[in-house]
Amino acid sequence: MSSHPASSPETPRLTTHVLDTAHGRPAAGVAVQLWRLADGTREEIARILTNADGRCDAPLLAGAALRPGLYELVFAVGAYFAGLGDDGAGDFLDEVPIRFVVQPGLSHYHVPLLIAPYSYSTYRGS
Repeated sequence: MSSHPASSPETPRLTTHVLDTAHGRPAAGVAVQLWRLADGTREEIARILTNADGRCDAPLLAGAALRPGLYELVFAVGAYFAGLGDDGAGDFLDEVPIRFVVQPGLSHYHVPLLIAPYSYSTYRGS
């Protein structure tokens, strides 16, 4: 008989993380908006600023609030780079939108964003 307690299913949640690859550090103070898209409408769900670690202090959505469907995260990277005082760094990218689909039955969606003044990338994190 195992002495470990039975594991419970993970609470569904959506998180994000922004890393500034040009400066090799988390991107603190990036404004992030979360939108839910359905039936031709776009509903704002959350608006946050990333913390010193480039993360949100809490999940953007958790539990039953994270429903299957189409979502969009919009990151204000132009303002972030302009705020650093880098000459011209905020002149190319303004807002970076990432649209993704939440599937039924999946529990954790982590959507990280890697940014530089002239490029970005994302992936489905863990």
